[in-house]
Amino acid sequence: MAERRNRAAEDDGPPVARRTMLAMLGAGAAGLAAAPWAQRGWEKFLGAASQVDPTGLAGVLPNPGGFRYYSVVGSVPRKDATNYRLRVNGLVDRPRTYTLGDLRALPQTRIVHDVQCTDGWRVADTPFTGVRLADLLDAAGVHADGAAVHFTCFDGVYTESLTLDQARRSDVMVALTMQGKPISHEHGGPVRLYVAPMYFYKSAKWLSGITVTDRVIPGYWEEYGYAVDGWLDGADQRGDAAAA
Repeated sequence: MAERRNRAAEDDGPPVARRTMLAMLGAGAAGLAAAPWAQRGWEKFLGAASQVDPTGLAGVLPNPGGFRYYSVVGSVPRKDATNYRLRVNGLVDRPRTYTLGDLRALPQTRIVHDVQCTDGWRVADTPFTGVRLADLLDAAGVHADGAAVHFTCFDGVYTESLTLDQARRSDVMVALTMQGKPISHEHGGPVRLYVAPMYFYKSAKWLSGITVTDRVIPGYWEEYGYAVDGWLDGADQRGDAAAA
């Protein structure tokens, strides 16, 4: 999903103070790439700060790891194996609720692809593993009038959608790991959508619901003018890129 700052946030602080803070934090972050343990700590700080930062500044702080951290709400509840649930419903024969353990027990697919945001940042060759969305749809049994899939998230606000054909691509998954590790809360875990051939706003974080619908329902950012089909430049829009 587009990892952008809350559109409703207001930039209230003194401009000079903000620039000074960014410069100081930027200088401190510059050397983190050479120290993996420090990089992990910095990313954890950025992720946590993004959820309590009303100004949106956390989303523009430099990060040698490449990712930026944004949320469209002030805070997001944390979920883990004890309380995470993913509901598959709508125009299906067999609605089902999956636990994190259920998802981990299903056949896993690995995809390696660039992650790219509309803000301009990109993280090349990022590996994700998880369950193909097509497998969950097949298990549910999509009705003949099913034409699209609507996604909801446990932040209570964010939504996304794909056409049914897009959702069935082999490079679209319900992701459980990223870069070889369980997806952290800050990255949208424990479970997020990953749509490899589209901009990252389509890869909804904190995924909690998959609903088959009879039409495409525009997602959160699409209501603000983003493209409903968020294809990356050069993406094979009619093909079905194989998983790596």
